[in-house]
Amino acid sequence: MLGVDLNLLTALDALLAERNVTRAADRLSIGQSAMSAALGRLRKHFDDPLLVREGRTMVATPLAESLAQPVREAMLSIEAIMGQPQHFDPAIHRRSFTIMASDYVTLILLRPLLARLSEEAPLQQVNVVPVASDFAERLRAGHIDMVVIPTELTDSRLGLHQRRLFDDRYVLIADADNEAVDHALTVEAFSTLPYVAYSGGPLPSIADAQLDALGVTRRMEMSTQSFVVTPFLITGTPFVSLVHERLARHVQRQAHLKVVEAPVPLRPISEALFWNPRHQEDAAHMWLRQRIVDQAAELNGDNLVRRGVIRSANGDKY
Repeated sequence: MLGVDLNLLTALDALLAERNVTRAADRLSIGQSAMSAALGRLRKHFDDPLLVREGRTMVATPLAESLAQPVREAMLSIEAIMGQPQHFDPAIHRRSFTIMASDYVTLILLRPLLARLSEEAPLQQVNVVPVASDFAERLRAGHIDMVVIPTELTDSRLGLHQRRLFDDRYVLIADADNEAVDHALTVEAFSTLPYVAYSGGPLPSIADAQLDALGVTRRMEMSTQSFVVTPFLITGTPFVSLVHERLARHVQRQAHLKVVEAPVPLRPISEALFWNPRHQEDAAHMWLRQRIVDQAAELNGDNLVRRGVIRSANGDKY
């Protein structure tokens, strides 16, 4: 590599990401002619066209496809070394972060944090994207900065750093006027009621997996890919569902819900924050991770969820 202009690595990364000379030039804020010249030099270096035109689009050659991931990882390593200040002051330095999280975690944990950051650290941009099954690959590729998911859905062999945030348990919800549901709902009675399931999302339902393992049947008549929408599908209907207790408490009044114990004991979930080891010592990354941990600590210390204390929509204790 001696004598090779390493600035070409930046151009190659942009070209492989955009598959378009104009967009790659815009990405690096350089002229199209300069990017075309860089592509020419890259083609000569690799003795390969790298991008070939098919109709109106540019398609990567097999060699270019094989280079995409190692080039991206090299760029991330360079940025980690050279691109960030050793010390991070959120009032002075600007960063953009992407967090992957479910709508439940976004509502319960991230929404209040983002509200605070908008006042305390307005220079920082935090984007939240839905959970995807390839979260580990996206973390390694630098497409996202962090992910919050239950530890029950992860594998210790992923090689990611993690920090436990908070636990939650499952409760059964029904419309507050549903007379078929009370505090002593049996498994048999539960199995006869129309049930709203979480299904079709990128990750499996932990609650339904436990019910299956226990041999508990359900009369599934509706499904959704959204945790947060589920309580509102219950309102004014005979349906029931199992949801996270913190979510049930958060929307209980608005959704006019009755919240009771699950018909069988279910293991709680443990939400954790995961990140790429590459960012372990990144000052800005450390700052945001700590803010998320602090926000989770408030959840763990709140008085909203008390084990064994279940209330209906009108405040009656079960």
